[in-house]
Amino acid sequence: MKLYHGSNVEIDAIDLNRGRRGKDFGKGFYTNPDYMQAVEFCSNVIRREGSGVPTVTAFEFDESALEHLNVKRFEGYSKEWAEFILMNRSNNSDAPSHQYDIVIGPIADDGVTFQLRRYQSGAISIEELVKELQYAKGITFQYFFGTPLALSKLTKL
Repeated sequence: MKLYHGSNVEIDAIDLNRGRRGKDFGKGFYTNPDYMQAVEFCSNVIRREGSGVPTVTAFEFDESALEHLNVKRFEGYSKEWAEFILMNRSNNSDAPSHQYDIVIGPIADDGVTFQLRRYQSGAISIEELVKELQYAKGITFQYFFGTPLALSKLTKL
């Protein structure tokens, strides 16, 4: 399967230390199978970093590797998915919140931080949080690679 990573630079070697804390599935390397989604992410990275050129790097991922790794898969939007995102986005340490090599699940909408605060303050229920986190352009899945073992299953194209 082909996976894409949108950034402001070409990815020659993946460095897990460059991942940012407080992301949906934790600090790691994120890809998705939708090329146009990766293109959109380029703009987000450039806006955040203030420099660079929109660059999508393609990788090949052999899905049979999933049988030999510790994988968490969310088939769709759910209470469990929203709670998992809340756990990871609330983690301010460099230690991971979970021990999964790979996490596969829906991409949350851009308003994640605001919606999580609303939930934590009691302004909305977990069910409302799930609805609010759904990506406005329809369900799109992301693949999180959180360990060197997981990264070894990606081949740059």
